[in-house]
Amino acid sequence: MSVVDTSTIDEVRIAEMAKELLAEFPPSKVSAIEFLGAQFDKGLAWVHFPVGHGGLGVTPKLQKTVNEVLYSQGAPNPVMRNPIGHGMCGPTVVEWGSDAQKSRYLRPLFTGEEVWCQLFSEPGSGSDFAGLSAKGVKDGEEWICNGQKVWTTLAHLSRWGLLVVRTDAEAVKHAGLTAFVVDMQAPGVEIRPLRQMTGEAEFNEVYFTDVRIPDAEMLGNPGDGWRVSLTTLMNERVSIGGAIPQKGTGAIAHAVKTWKAIPTELQDDASRDELMQLWIRAEVHRLTNIRANSARRMGAPGPEGSIGKMESANLNKAVYEFTIGLMGAEGMLYGSYEMVRPETAMSFDGIQKAFLRSRANSIEGGTTEVMKNILGER
Repeated sequence: MSVVDTSTIDEVRIAEMAKELLAEFPPSKVSAIEFLGAQFDKGLAWVHFPVGHGGLGVTPKLQKTVNEVLYSQGAPNPVMRNPIGHGMCGPTVVEWGSDAQKSRYLRPLFTGEEVWCQLFSEPGSGSDFAGLSAKGVKDGEEWICNGQKVWTTLAHLSRWGLLVVRTDAEAVKHAGLTAFVVDMQAPGVEIRPLRQMTGEAEFNEVYFTDVRIPDAEMLGNPGDGWRVSLTTLMNERVSIGGAIPQKGTGAIAHAVKTWKAIPTELQDDASRDELMQLWIRAEVHRLTNIRANSARRMGAPGPEGSIGKMESANLNKAVYEFTIGLMGAEGMLYGSYEMVRPETAMSFDGIQKAFLRSRANSIEGGTTEVMKNILGER
């Protein structure tokens, strides 16, 4: 890998680097894995990550420039195949992992060759994450883990998981947690599908029965699990609700398209006013995320991610409720509820499915009630 003088990298230079990548690896002529691997090697995967680990050590706001250049030319989007890994596990590994872990995991995570999942929630501790009961016991140079996790997105496709268990039963609950990278194909790991109202099972239950995890796969030190999890959760909330799409795209674009498709005589003033109010909310949300993104000088999200996450959930539900209403009786038609284990998470496949799927937005990544508590406390 060539040495890059990161001190000279600005918006113009980063755009040039993205164009050089496109010229050397045309997306139409190389595989997605080859392209994404080259993107990682050139430091354009997560530009704020360290050099050699997919980044250039520059401000994270330059990633937006990279993405705009690449996606305008049909470059593959790494988030689609591995959303949990890209948005949550990658940033956690780069902050808490050893050099060996960073070197081993980040590149295949970015290319999508190895899908990741996040193993936090349990049947008895969702919002009260620090109350989790899964346990890890030291045994020589390994940890033996037992417990159950739930609502684990894409666990059925995952090669690796970010697992937090209780390793010190005597410590106060926040202090007794430890985080590990766990092999999802290890003996004792059992994955069961959780079927949603869409018919899909992108969520799963995961059971750990005497699963052995090498000590070298710990993230941080024993007892750091709470702080590791905060890194993951802050990135998760930004990943879910902090996207900065182009103006008028996303859920609100589906509402506008549906509005334009209905007969003119049915386009009443009240519905037009409601559509415009939703469009304004979508634009304010987009602009707020731009402001929050600019505030993340070092790439470590803070509580501002809770604003985007909360409003993203509320807005998506409101937009798809409105859009379903515009469709009239057609909105009640959904096709098949056959159980499917999808290859991606949160993919758009029609208004009806988006309406049903949006109900999960106020739960996943921290409930709306928890977001309100965080914002109230801050």
